[in-house]
Amino acid sequence: MGGLTGWHFLILLVVLVLLFGSKRLPDMARAVGQSARIFKGEMKGNKEQQHTSDTTQPPTG
Repeated sequence: MGGLTGWHFLILLVVLVLLFGSKRLPDMARAVGQSARIFKGEMKGNKEQQHTSDTTQPPTG
């Protein structure tokens, strides 16, 4: 009763094709991938910015 199997993914794919049509699915997948890349880049930028601000501030205490 845990985890997804191949049948679950197949049913999900069929439902998505029925809802959105086969022509829009590649565009949607491309948009999701692009959004994930942007999010990953922003997170990396935030991590680097936090690291540089930690090293430039003198320790308090």
